[in-house]
Amino acid sequence: MRITRFKPIVRAMTNEKNMTENEGTDAPAERIAKVLARAGVGSRRDVERMITEGRIFLDGKKLETPAVLVSSLKGITVDGETIGEVRETKLWRMHKRRGTLTTHKDPQGRQTVFDNLPKHVGRVIAIGRLDMNTEGLLLLTNDGELARWMELPNTALLRRYRVRAHGRVDEKALKKLADGVTIGGVHYGAVEAKLERQTGANAWITVAIREGKNREVRRVMEHLGLEVNRLIRTHYGPLALGNLPLEGVAAVPDKQLRDSLSGFFETATGSVAAPIKKRDPSKWAKPKIDNKPKPGAKRRRKSRIADADAPKPSMRKPRGKTDARDSKDSRPGRGGKPAPKGGRK
Repeated sequence: MRITRFKPIVRAMTNEKNMTENEGTDAPAERIAKVLARAGVGSRRDVERMITEGRIFLDGKKLETPAVLVSSLKGITVDGETIGEVRETKLWRMHKRRGTLTTHKDPQGRQTVFDNLPKHVGRVIAIGRLDMNTEGLLLLTNDGELARWMELPNTALLRRYRVRAHGRVDEKALKKLADGVTIGGVHYGAVEAKLERQTGANAWITVAIREGKNREVRRVMEHLGLEVNRLIRTHYGPLALGNLPLEGVAAVPDKQLRDSLSGFFETATGSVAAPIKKRDPSKWAKPKIDNKPKPGAKRRRKSRIADADAPKPSMRKPRGKTDARDSKDSRPGRGGKPAPKGGRK
C-alpha cells in the first residue's frame, strides 16, 4: 500500500494534470508565479494578482490559484498571448517623461512608459514605480526575479533624487531626517537630504533613500512644510541617469550589469523557464591587439638599422681648416682681446 501521508497537501495545492505530466521525468517543477516572473510577465506579486483577475490560463483552463507547479512555459497564456522563449537577463535604463504612468495598462487610456518602447526591447517590467509626475531614471528588465531583488528593502539600494520644492528650507530639519521620521503612522528610514540652493521661493534639494516606499520623497518634503513641484530620480543603486535623453532607452552592457549587481547573480537560482548561466569573465570579449606590421613598417625598420650601422661623423676638425673662433680677428691680441701678460708672443 502506497503511503501518501504528505501527498494530499501537495496535490491540493497543485494542478492535477501538471503533477501527472511531471511524474516520470527529471524536470523540476516550480510555482507558476516564479516561472512567469522570470519570463518578464511581472513580479511574483503581479502574477498572483493577474491570476485572481482571471488573466492567466494553463492548457485552456483559467487558473484560480497561484499554487500551481509547472516545469515549462508550455500551455501558459497571459491575456490570450503565449509566452515566448525566455531570453538572458537584461536591464535597460530609461529617461521617464513627466506625465506618463509606470503601468502596462491604464483603464483611463493615459500614456504609459511602455507605449513607445523600441520593439527590440521586447516584454519588460519596471523595477520600482515612479508616479505620474515624477521623471528621471526608470529601470526596465525582462527578469522579474531581478526586479524583486532590487526592490527588496533588505537589498537597500540607494535611490537618489533632485527635488525642487516651494518654500523656505530649514537645514537643521533636513539633517534630522537622517534619524528617520514617522508620518501618519508610517515610519520612514534614514533620509539623506541636503540643500543644493535656494532661489527665491523655490529650493533645490538632493535626497537619497533606501526603502523606496510609495511617494516617500514627496511625503517627507510635505512633512517639512515644502511643496514639491518637480522630482527627478538620478540614480538607482549603481546605475545613473547620466546624459540619457528624454524618453531615451539604453541597454546596460552585460559586463557592467553583472559587475554592478553581482549580489544578485551570485545568489540567484533562476527557474525552470531560464536557469541562471554561470559566466566566466576571462571569456568576455577583450580588445584585439594587432601585431601585424603596418604597410611600409618593414622598410622603415631596415632604414633605421642602416642608419644605426653607418659611421658617425667625426667631431674632430680637419687639419688646415679653421672656424670662426680661430679667425684672425678673434685671436687674443690680434684685433680681439689683448693677450694675457706672460703669454706667447
